Amino acid sequence: MLKLSRLPSGQPEIFASLQGEGVSFGTPSVFVRLALCNLRCTWCDTAYTWDWEHHDPKQEIMRLGLPAILDSVQQLGSKNVVITGGEPLLQQDLLAELTGQLIANGHRIEVETNGTILPLPAIVTAVAQWNVSPKLASSGNPAAKREVDDALAWFGRQNTAFFKFVVVDPADLNEVADLARRYTIPPERVLLMPEGRDTSTLASRSTWVAEACQQHGFRFTPRLHVLLWGDTRGR
Repeated sequence: MLKLSRLPSGQPEIFASLQGEGVSFGTPSVFVRLALCNLRCTWCDTAYTWDWEHHDPKQEIMRLGLPAILDSVQQLGSKNVVITGGEPLLQQDLLAELTGQLIANGHRIEVETNGTILPLPAIVTAVAQWNVSPKLASSGNPAAKREVDDALAWFGRQNTAFFKFVVVDPADLNEVADLARRYTIPPERVLLMPEGRDTSTLASRSTWVAEACQQHGFRFTPRLHVLLWGDTRGR
């Protein structure tokens, strides 16, 4: 049984919304949020999936079998399914079975990952799009944990992988450019997203992020869900 994040209502965190970030921005999607993460970002907006110093795992995590997950996804209607977290690739064995069944039911699958774990072949064949978000020094994670060469090099070779970098200040841009160079990621597969959990913070950072995208040939991504609904779970 997969470990899923739990909504405040007590329901598993499987919900319909618009994809708020990345290259499929604005696409109606069903989100399946898995629990647990191997990184500890200081600005994380889903810390309830892993931060057990400030959140109770008994309240935040529930185990759900594949039939129940598939039924929930089917009822919500959208063909695009986004597997998110936490870090979904920490639960690869069951995730491989889930993605296979979703494909069999006619769904398209995106997986959101921090790019530190190599995916199993069974998952690779099912995933249409990888939304890879490598963490920068400003995330507060040690370099040895946030940058795993084999994994980032593999994702860099996949045309289906798009790299979304959360940037806090202009100093992050040099690190993004260095990672793109070292892992041979073409600029059209690099996206910059201003960090922010409220509209005022996003607005204050969006101008210089947009200018950096123009300068380097990167793509800009907003946080549509924050702009529309604020920092709200299940949207």
